[in-house]
Amino acid sequence: MAYIRDVCCVDGSFHAERTKELYKDLLSVFDKLILPTHASCHVQYTLFYLCSFKLALAEAFLDHLWKILQNPSQPAVLRQAAAGYLGSFLARAKFVPVLTVRACLDLLLTWIHRYIDSQDNSCKQVCCDISLHGPFYAACQAVFYTLIFRHRAILEANMKKGLEYLQSLNLERVVMCQLNPLKVCLPSVTNMFAAVTRKYQVVFCYTIIEKNNRQVLPVVRSSAGGDGVTTNTNPLDSFFPFDPYLLKRSGQLIEPLYQVWDELAETDLLPAKVAQQVLKEDEDDFLSGEMPHGEGMLGMTPSSYGSNICSPSSVDSPSMAHHGAFKF
Repeated sequence: MAYIRDVCCVDGSFHAERTKELYKDLLSVFDKLILPTHASCHVQYTLFYLCSFKLALAEAFLDHLWKILQNPSQPAVLRQAAAGYLGSFLARAKFVPVLTVRACLDLLLTWIHRYIDSQDNSCKQVCCDISLHGPFYAACQAVFYTLIFRHRAILEANMKKGLEYLQSLNLERVVMCQLNPLKVCLPSVTNMFAAVTRKYQVVFCYTIIEKNNRQVLPVVRSSAGGDGVTTNTNPLDSFFPFDPYLLKRSGQLIEPLYQVWDELAETDLLPAKVAQQVLKEDEDDFLSGEMPHGEGMLGMTPSSYGSNICSPSSVDSPSMAHHGAFKF
């Protein structure tokens, strides 16, 4: 990171050409080594740090990830990984402004709706199958994850226009479609997305979540200690590449750039038992509840450093710094 800083900034001023060449070199390494490596912990933050120097770099990186995700000639595993990087970068990079977040959400949702259209028009039985629709589910999870972290930034400037924007995304159709993305996404993402969208009356997800929970079949696995019954809560084998940064010295460079998880108010969240009661009474009423326990918060995922480590709370909304741009 010190090397990146020295290349990009010469005598205290930004050097566009040198930064451009370094970005191309790192992007080549990303494509060959980092993207195909599942659950790498920190090395991807070299690109995160580099992209913070200019908004044009961040947008170029997002565009690169988007092209991989929507390209059917790419292997599904790389498309799913690109979706994970896309959602994690949008959620965590403070230097990515709301306008860029919205532009990426528009691209993702347009692609998702077209995918749903293609399945509806295929005259085939549509079912929840990760082997067939993995990139679709990864794209949906990227959208849900981004909205969890950035919905306040979208809404805070103008609540009315922000809500109109969220409603224009037609998230209800995504949630209600036969492909059933809520069944495949990580439970922590699904539950938090349900809480956020319920608070603003954008989508009510709890009916589908409860239905999915009733349909989950346990998996019996044999081991030296005897048979054990488990449930696969991460069928996509998801991980978020920009989970909280744990290295202390270099972390000082990442901290100012990083969107930490800002916990929702307790009344925003519903534990499972309260959600079941809501279904029985009235799906449109707002009820207060406690923070859900048991589920790890969104800082970590099962495939990352540990499922029970929480992100720090109470940080300011994403800043709008680094607005300068240059073209490649």
